[in-house]
Amino acid sequence: MLNLNWLQTYVTLVETGHFTHTADKLAMTQPGVSQHIKKLEQHFGQPLLIREGKRFDLTQSGRDVYQQAQRTLAELSGLEQQLSTDDPFNGPVRFASPGSLGLKLYPELLALQQQHPSLSIDYTFAPNEGVERDLVARKLDIGLITRPGDKSDLAYRPFAEEPLFLVTPAHIDAPDWATLMALGYIDHPDGAHHAGMLLGSNFEQYQQLSQLPKRGFCNHISMILEPVSRGLGFTVLPRYAVAAFPRPDEIAVHTLPQPVSESIYLVQRRHQPLPTRIRFLIEAITPMLSE
Repeated sequence: MLNLNWLQTYVTLVETGHFTHTADKLAMTQPGVSQHIKKLEQHFGQPLLIREGKRFDLTQSGRDVYQQAQRTLAELSGLEQQLSTDDPFNGPVRFASPGSLGLKLYPELLALQQQHPSLSIDYTFAPNEGVERDLVARKLDIGLITRPGDKSDLAYRPFAEEPLFLVTPAHIDAPDWATLMALGYIDHPDGAHHAGMLLGSNFEQYQQLSQLPKRGFCNHISMILEPVSRGLGFTVLPRYAVAAFPRPDEIAVHTLPQPVSESIYLVQRRHQPLPTRIRFLIEAITPMLSE
């Protein structure tokens, strides 16, 4: 493995042009400087210096190593400075979640950004698979998903829960199975999953979504309740999607005898240290999802 101390000694030698001056600058002995250069030449398997008495010149390999060593040491120095000044209120945060969670979190994160304008919130509404894919591709810093995951590159931990609700047009008071059959279902991308969880736990007649007449489909989280509000059917949605609907008097939200919640998992790349600003964001959203 390449020793960074050898590189630092070599760069200093090239820039001072003198073994003694290099030793003084690095608080080393002159034989110690010579030993570092020898180790570096052995590592690359070719000479880096052309020695002429007390003077030296660089071989072509020596010039290549010097240029790369300068870049490498500068990048490491910049990284050290960045880490030493890691500001919890400064820098970009790339975050993603399924739609219902986004409806809850994004406005509150914008309020957080107003308090700390140097934070840059990059929020993506994405399905579970999309969140995982973008984390693996390093397009995200953290994400939330609503099921356990199995990607070996990612670490998952339980984070919160979001209740599911049966939502009907406003005139429905206490829906029974016959009422649901008459209304029909407004489907959405997670419609079968959510219906299976909530209806399957509360109606013995329920086996699969295809039993219910399908009255429509919408893939936009903020619009799924629009057909419900117009009396065209019912649906099952997570809490925050229901809470975001702008005309709550046009729908009826029903709590069933067997409450069901969807688990939420925090996801990040495995063994990836999180900057302070990301840890700050995680701490900030924790109480948002427990209100």
